[in-house]
Amino acid sequence: MPEWLEYLLRILMAVGLGFVIGIERQLRLKVAGIRTHALVAAGACLFMIISKYGFGDSTQFDASRIASQVVSGISFIGAGMILHRQQVVHGLTSAAGIWLTAAIGMAAGAGLYYVALGAAAIMVMVQLVFHIPLPIFMEKHYNELKLIFKSPNEDCTRAIKQLFDIKNFTALKAERQGEEIVYSAVVNTKKQIDSEFIRNAVNEYPYIISIEKLENDR
Repeated sequence: MPEWLEYLLRILMAVGLGFVIGIERQLRLKVAGIRTHALVAAGACLFMIISKYGFGDSTQFDASRIASQVVSGISFIGAGMILHRQQVVHGLTSAAGIWLTAAIGMAAGAGLYYVALGAAAIMVMVQLVFHIPLPIFMEKHYNELKLIFKSPNEDCTRAIKQLFDIKNFTALKAERQGEEIVYSAVVNTKKQIDSEFIRNAVNEYPYIISIEKLENDR
């Protein structure tokens, strides 16, 4: 088999593995989906091929130098996916997934086919297993809410904490609007939160202006 054809097959394998990983992420409506994971895997694979075979006699060059730069470079993509939105950090899982996808692409580029296949299978399995509704996973699962409310007195704040079964707000910000002080807070609660709960809470507590359920990046 010609060398160039083997290299293209390695890239194709990396794209396929990235595609499989991206499917799970896209089904969960994550920003980094099929195309992102496939391209990251293909790019990392190509860099690894260039690193190992693109300079003639590979014994005269340290292939790990380009590989290490891929690791550093992919960190910028991961950092760009981590957002601080509404006083909450989002995207850590997606950034970690992109980082591992790059490593899988590099393994394919280095010719470590079984390692690349095994790592991709483990990554997809981990993502799927941790979404199974088992008690061991559910115990640490919190619903994250963005809450905007007015608090004329301490009783209102205490009632809100009792409503969501919390001791303290994760983040709290106060802003003056005219003659009133309006608070925005992040709430992490173990309570089951659905549209009916939100509607009833807003109707029952007139000082609650809005409740928004935030997406946990898992």
